[in-house]
Amino acid sequence: MSTAGKVIKCKAAVAWEPFKPLSLEEIEVAPPKAHEVRIKMVSSGVCGTDNSVLHQKMITPFPVILGHEGLGVVESVGEGVTNVKPGDKVIPLFVPECGQCRGCNSPNSNVCVKLDFGSGEHAGLMYDGTSRFSCKGKLIHNFAGTSTFTEYTVVSDISIAKVDANAPVEACLIGCGFGTGYGAAINTAKVTKGSSCAVFGLGGVGFSAIAGCKDAGASQIIGVGSHKEKFPKAMAMGATECVNTKDLEKPIHEVICEMTNGGVDFAIECAGHIPTMMTALQSTYPCNGVAVLMGVASPKDTMPLHPGLLLTGRTLKGSVYGGYKSAGITKLVQDYICKKFTLDFLVSSRLKLDQINEAFDMINNKTGIRSIMIY
Repeated sequence: MSTAGKVIKCKAAVAWEPFKPLSLEEIEVAPPKAHEVRIKMVSSGVCGTDNSVLHQKMITPFPVILGHEGLGVVESVGEGVTNVKPGDKVIPLFVPECGQCRGCNSPNSNVCVKLDFGSGEHAGLMYDGTSRFSCKGKLIHNFAGTSTFTEYTVVSDISIAKVDANAPVEACLIGCGFGTGYGAAINTAKVTKGSSCAVFGLGGVGFSAIAGCKDAGASQIIGVGSHKEKFPKAMAMGATECVNTKDLEKPIHEVICEMTNGGVDFAIECAGHIPTMMTALQSTYPCNGVAVLMGVASPKDTMPLHPGLLLTGRTLKGSVYGGYKSAGITKLVQDYICKKFTLDFLVSSRLKLDQINEAFDMINNKTGIRSIMIY
């Protein structure tokens, strides 16, 4: 019996308030309105950014259904939707693409004016200012226009990438972790053949950045982290050496500059700590080094940046979702299916939705890389 046009009752992991475990609830998911798409989720990764919301490093309205790294199948579409149809396999995009704003129309940007990271009048809501989620008679907010910790979600038709029907459950990781790290190296830093690189933070995004540096042809790739047990995986991904920040007797950037004849060509920061961001910048070659920041910092954090660090030619850049627009994500999934790269290195555990708090425990305990929720 078709569910199109009807309210769907399903299970979702609801964050009722910050600093509390998620609660598995039965929610109601309303049908999509004009230019909206309702998706039956297949899988979702659990990302550190979701954890940042729970710990208030990123602010968004509560109660909320988190999750922004997903893969699903279109269940139904609202009026005016032409880019997907029921039955299509898709990745929800936390970076939308309206195709009309200055950011969308620039070849040098992938950040749309409609990006929702918890700020603005309609934060955590659809573009008409309402929600498609409710639970126990209460409105539930969405997160980043995606909300993948639910069996069914509703997204705007500008927040979706159609992908190959053969995309396996692991492809959900292209929805954030892999796309963010890999793209930071390929698209944002534009790592060059024969160059030297340093990647700070050896989690899922960091490993993906190492993979991007390797595929771009970097000859020296230094993995920087404090958990030695992750070094073998970093080396397997393409790192040529690893530096343990706990073993050093001098500042990290001085060590890296000594290792690279004055500094790396490219530094990619994936940790979200202000001191690490500064270290990444200081580790680059003063004349033309490029530092890319991706980590999520607290709204109150600021960088103590002296202009002299940039004056001689360094470049400091930010990167959201690795610079990818929707077409790039579609191609990235196809490349994965064609085995141009692997995602196996990212997957630490495969869990069910009712085990989602175990995934957050692993993030907080700094064990594993990525958990995948399979619906």
